[in-house]
Amino acid sequence: MLQNKLKTIRMAEYMLCKRDFARLLGIAEQQYFRYENSITNPSLEVATKIALALNREISAIWHLEKE
Repeated sequence: MLQNKLKTIRMAEYMLCKRDFARLLGIAEQQYFRYENSITNPSLEVATKIALALNREISAIWHLEKE
């Protein structure tokens, strides 16, 4: 299953609420909520946009969780 570190990054480094963090990333709050909670995963284009906004590699944000 694909997991992410969005909440960890948001809380540890930015200390922003989900709404403000979504604005920082340039995506809708509801869509960000789905990404942070691994309900859905972004397209490669959106994942790249998020990674660039956070100045990180995609692999530093999303990873496969071993089952």
